[in-house]
Amino acid sequence: MKHYRSSEIPRAAILMIAALFLLSLSACSRSEPVTEQPVTATAAVASDIAGPKTLPVNPVGTAEEVPTAPPQPTDPVSPLSTATPFPTDPPPTPTATSLATSALPDLPVDTFQIVATYPHDPDAFTQGLVWQDGIFYEGTGLRGRSSLRKVDPASGDVTQEIDLADQYFGEGITIFGDKLYQLTWQEDTGFIYDKDSFELLDTWTYPGEGWGLTTDGERLIMSDGTNELRFLDPETLDELGRVAVTDQQGNPVVRLNELEYVNGEVLANIWQTDWIARIDPATGQVTGWIDLSGLLPAEDRTQPVDVLNGIAYDPDTDRLFVTGKLWPKLFEIDLVPVPR
Repeated sequence: MKHYRSSEIPRAAILMIAALFLLSLSACSRSEPVTEQPVTATAAVASDIAGPKTLPVNPVGTAEEVPTAPPQPTDPVSPLSTATPFPTDPPPTPTATSLATSALPDLPVDTFQIVATYPHDPDAFTQGLVWQDGIFYEGTGLRGRSSLRKVDPASGDVTQEIDLADQYFGEGITIFGDKLYQLTWQEDTGFIYDKDSFELLDTWTYPGEGWGLTTDGERLIMSDGTNELRFLDPETLDELGRVAVTDQQGNPVVRLNELEYVNGEVLANIWQTDWIARIDPATGQVTGWIDLSGLLPAEDRTQPVDVLNGIAYDPDTDRLFVTGKLWPKLFEIDLVPVPR
């Protein structure tokens, strides 16, 4: 039997203990393996992977709602419009004055009673309307579809017609003596015809747009889509002056469209509304309003129709006629004052 020296015993014991300790650690590691847990993406992370991050919709519409992008600029107002439902708001002004709450209570308002209903060409984009000698003279618009025509009231049949060249967008018309005058929208050109034969007699030019046209028996009165009326010499077509149209608060009344001179007043369709302004041509002051909301019944709106436009007056019988662009009907109406 071998005997260790006393100095060697502690060293051997230490080595044996260390070996046993290492074996113990190895056994523990094998008996309890570490399992790696999969990483689950959160909704936010998943959305970033799938595509751009979006904010949740707020159905309540509170102040926390994400603001939308500001509206983009739109093209200037033009008479070429798609079929739109009639708005019930009164005529707009540049200052956004609400006539329903401010101007209308201080001015006379008339509504209507239908006296008679006449057929009207539903393809006629009415821009001008005149009654004379028992027939309607009508000017129509849209490029490639503009015309000048005579229409039989009872049947709505077109009895005489000429078409404008495709580059012209026909606008308002009026008759002065034995001549008929017709505006165009953006072509700076007016046409003068023989009233009976529609022979083209002459043309003239004017700055700006052409919208409505009428006469007071001495001058031609023209609108251009703004709040101004122009007065023209019917022989020379020189401009004699202008007047700014305003309500009783001094706000400009814009988008004056088809015109008709009736008993000292200019009646003006306000484009894209069911309202007609009654204007004092000497001052430009609006003296009253005509509300034609609901004139064209719902059953006649199943086809594409556009806005109210077209006023004609028979001075011999004191009859007032109105229609609209692409309307299937034309109406004779009486004005009925609204109680104040």
